[in-house]
Amino acid sequence: MVIRRVLAPRIDFAALRRELGLPEEFPAAAQREADAAAAAPPRPAADRTDVPFVTVDPAGSRDLDQAMHLARRPGGGYRVRYAIADVAAHVQPGGALEEETWRRGQTVYLPDGNVPLHPETLSEGAASLLPDVDRAAVVWTIDLDADGGTVTVALERALVRSRAKLDYAGAQADADAGRLPEPIALLPEIGARLTARGLRRGAINLPLPEQDVEADGDGWRLVLRGPVPLEEHNAQISLLTGMAAADIMLAGRIGLLRTMPPPKPDAVQRLRAAAAPLGVRWPDGAGAGEVIAGLDPAQPRAAAFIDQAAELMRGAAYTAFEGELPEQPAHGGVAAAYAHVTAPLRRLADRYATEVCLALHDGRQVPEWARAALPRLPEVMATTDRTASAATRGAVELTEAVLLADRVGETFDAAVLDVDAPPNGRSRPRPPGGTVALDAPPVRARCLGELPLGERIRVRLVTADPAARTVLFERA
Repeated sequence: MVIRRVLAPRIDFAALRRELGLPEEFPAAAQREADAAAAAPPRPAADRTDVPFVTVDPAGSRDLDQAMHLARRPGGGYRVRYAIADVAAHVQPGGALEEETWRRGQTVYLPDGNVPLHPETLSEGAASLLPDVDRAAVVWTIDLDADGGTVTVALERALVRSRAKLDYAGAQADADAGRLPEPIALLPEIGARLTARGLRRGAINLPLPEQDVEADGDGWRLVLRGPVPLEEHNAQISLLTGMAAADIMLAGRIGLLRTMPPPKPDAVQRLRAAAAPLGVRWPDGAGAGEVIAGLDPAQPRAAAFIDQAAELMRGAAYTAFEGELPEQPAHGGVAAAYAHVTAPLRRLADRYATEVCLALHDGRQVPEWARAALPRLPEVMATTDRTASAATRGAVELTEAVLLADRVGETFDAAVLDVDAPPNGRSRPRPPGGTVALDAPPVRARCLGELPLGERIRVRLVTADPAARTVLFERA
């Protein structure tokens, strides 16, 4: 994990909240329903509190959707138990709380505080899989063969008890030292097998570090954070569960998938053409995902190549269906059919997709409240996805501009990640330029000039406007 921090002055994110129309308090009726559910939490009949689940999340998180327990199967292979917070058991269909969650769609994360999908009495309390307390969960039990292939899938509502709340950095340190706690000791082994299977079927992962804004006393830090290996292994368990959910829904001919078209051949060809100039080796027969997996994103040329690969990952959407199967049911990045079911505290769609899976698995009719919601969910999720993305990017852009406001005219070391495509005769001509990533502070912004893709250059800061959340460089 690479973390670079730069301290910024005090920043007021209130204007961004207002601009995006983010809600503040929950309506009184919705809050009352949440409080009542928290005061009388559900207790499913099945008791799995003997299974020593643990959670692995970012440090400081309290909205804990998932807990896991991994074990070897007698005779070979693995058993993955994945407990997901049973949010549907806490939210009354047709009630004020359900209505408010439809308005919000998903949790929006901002540096000065989250805008949660559910009131904190549930999202960080009675529905969260916090350690050392009994919680209602939907438990997925997925048996794998020795190569990580799925053998059987079962799911049930059950009472669970997490034994520990782990964070990625601490768990990675334990993994490096060979002392991961027993419930997740197999995570690196299983994660590596699942990753290898994904690459063989054509999955693509873009491992670029993410910019983040963190509080630091009275100021803020701009952080460049790359995922640790254990975080990627953890993501593979979520992907495994999402693929199992998609298979259940496709077999039952009803559900909600997370879809994305496969990479377009011309986009793959353009990426392949960019490989040699950037010094990236593309062996015969290798897929784009396999090439990317072998790169170090900390290297400028590799980072530029991975940035170019983002063109392969376009068109993600939610696809609802009933009766007739979707024409395109797969997710191009996963290279398989896939569904969101593992983050119901933070994402509205997961609550309904999970309920569909439970009904189909048990041979029951899908509850009407879940069935009726499916065709309405894609639009709500698309709208709130845009809001959440705008909030994340807006917070980073504001921090970048504030951080650099008094440094206009200075020069910085940077790597060129992207270069504008040549004008095609239909687009309005504009000065040549592209996107650069500064070494320090970890800013990513537009730069004017003739830029050499994947090379290191010096750039001069031309504009840093906090009011417009704009930063602009030129080649020095």
